Amino acid sequence: MSMDIPALEALMHDLGEPRFRAKQVFSWLARGERPEGMTNLPGPLREKLASLPFGGARIYKKFVSLKDETIKYLYELEDGNLVEGVLMRYHYGNTLCISTQIGCKMGCAFCASTLDGCVRDLEAGEMLGFVACARRDVLPQEGHERSVTNVVLMGSGEPLDNYDNTLAFLRLVSAKDGMNISPRNISLSTCGLVEKMERLAREAPHVTLSVSLHAPNDAIRNELMPVNRAYGVARVIEAARRYAEATGRRVVFEYALAEGVNSEQRHAVELAGRLRGVNCHVNLIPLNPVKERRLAGVARERAHRFAGWLAERGISATVRREMGTDIEGACGQLRRRVLQDEPEGDA
Repeated sequence: MSMDIPALEALMHDLGEPRFRAKQVFSWLARGERPEGMTNLPGPLREKLASLPFGGARIYKKFVSLKDETIKYLYELEDGNLVEGVLMRYHYGNTLCISTQIGCKMGCAFCASTLDGCVRDLEAGEMLGFVACARRDVLPQEGHERSVTNVVLMGSGEPLDNYDNTLAFLRLVSAKDGMNISPRNISLSTCGLVEKMERLAREAPHVTLSVSLHAPNDAIRNELMPVNRAYGVARVIEAARRYAEATGRRVVFEYALAEGVNSEQRHAVELAGRLRGVNCHVNLIPLNPVKERRLAGVARERAHRFAGWLAERGISATVRREMGTDIEGACGQLRRRVLQDEPEGDA
């Protein structure tokens, strides 16, 4: 259930309930709570709410990395669909990576999420349910009030292709009466849907924008990311520049390093030239292996060398820490394996 207070006020009217109940219900919904747990509501109202489509999620399977305690969740939705999330532990708190679609239609050559296409968009309430499940599953780290302190919309799907639900989720998860996660602790990753990036700058300006670039020019990006034929490298970088200028927030460019494709010094030199003058940081990712794809990642030593080439030219860059590699941490891998391995209906 993804309703805001005006929508809930209308619902309370239809259910014959007083208007003030809307704020009480919203406070519970914004924390991802189900009707049976809304303890300050009268029993009859909870029963009425329980009879409505809720759109939540439950943890279907859970895998914990022996290397770094990263947790891979496979969530089950009310319609039986499965979707992934990853909780990563850092010194500053726990970051939950969530999906915005079941599958993906963008067709990126290095991604497992897109292999079976896009099943459907996720609703805001379902995304909120992922956070609620993780909050119930893990304890807050010492010195933190919340078990989930940061959220990244970087799982399966393209958040800006599901724009309205994504924006509704951002408002719900940051609501002061709900989970109250600061928008400054939320990152959103896009493959570069320019018009939606411009809307996001107006409607969610405190969110950190990450742009999946992965190439310094159109020739390479066309091969890696079909979306580049609609939104080329120059146009995407210009949209990122405008986002940074409009919001005052540094944009992060995601760059997955593939052997023999985009990881040579000449690629770093070209990339640095394109990013010069943009308030940005480059997050370098040694490509995760996906058995259905022919691309291979580079060694971490090479990734650090690439970061050095960028730094020499004034571009801030770091190499992403490897997390959850022993539990299929890359988006889409676990869901796909479970769907292939388990008989239909087997939980």
